[in-house]
Amino acid sequence: MKKILVIHGPNLDLLGTREPTIYGRLTLAKINRMLKIQAKKAKVALVIKQSNHEGAIVDLIGRAKKNKFQGILINPAAYTHTSVAVRDAIAACGLIVVEVHLSNIYSREEFRHKSLISPVVCGTILGFGANSYTLGLAALLDLIRTK
Repeated sequence: MKKILVIHGPNLDLLGTREPTIYGRLTLAKINRMLKIQAKKAKVALVIKQSNHEGAIVDLIGRAKKNKFQGILINPAAYTHTSVAVRDAIAACGLIVVEVHLSNIYSREEFRHKSLISPVVCGTILGFGANSYTLGLAALLDLIRTK
């Protein structure tokens, strides 16, 4: 069975209450349930992690191949714009990685327009709320199948 690592970055544990006009009202638990249902239908195992700590995210990415993951679905959240460490971990991991964002980062503040992550992932899906995750997982699974 294929194994996918899902990483939620900082502050995503606050979904449902954090700026709902931007991020929606769905909680992270509900998004995770959506992903688990989708993975079950696709006969794929998911391991889902959330961290507010850059080093913990870097460690997850760095161990992903050793832990037999075939791909990573990541919402790096604020680290999208600031973390060379997360970027370098993704570039070095040797796995198919898809980046997702709930909001359209290009329609927001100018500092959010630059993703350090996008140049080192296979693709980015953004602006579709919680559907960004399900679209991202579908794209990741397709990329893995056609690899």
